[in-house]
Amino acid sequence: MLWSLFAVFLKIGLVSFGGGYAMIPLIRHEVLLNGWMEERQFTDTVALAGMAPGPIATNSATLIGYEAAGVPGAILSTLGMVLPSLAIIVFIAAFFFRMQQRPWVKTTFYGLKPVVTGMIVYAAIHFSLPGSGADWMSWHTVGMMIILAVCLGALIKYRLHPLAVIVLSGVLGIAFFQ
Repeated sequence: MLWSLFAVFLKIGLVSFGGGYAMIPLIRHEVLLNGWMEERQFTDTVALAGMAPGPIATNSATLIGYEAAGVPGAILSTLGMVLPSLAIIVFIAAFFFRMQQRPWVKTTFYGLKPVVTGMIVYAAIHFSLPGSGADWMSWHTVGMMIILAVCLGALIKYRLHPLAVIVLSGVLGIAFFQ
């Protein structure tokens, strides 16, 4: 199992672009495929990883590895996730420093933006809906949509600090779901 955790997160670290939230669909697929967690436990793990300081994908890898195989699993999952990024960033930084003004480099990065945005939107939609089929529209979902609307309004209209909006969403979550 330890080798499997390392290999899966090494693969995810090698092929994923766009930051932690863009990696969540791939992490979810691998975790459920390998049977390391159930859907609900995975969702809770990602929520916890998002609240912890640091990148959500690395935090998720650490928590998933810990759940699956204890401290050694957490260490190997984290190493698997981080090592490819470290090696790739060192290589790309040296290359990009020399090539940053070339038009094809600029257009390549411009073309990646919609893909990354789409993956983040997919992850947000997937995690906002509690299940599939007829049970997706429940009072729980309605409560989450109200919290979303209030928080978006607080961010956009009133320009509240994101930390205040996080606290506000937590308070609203307690009010709706207690």
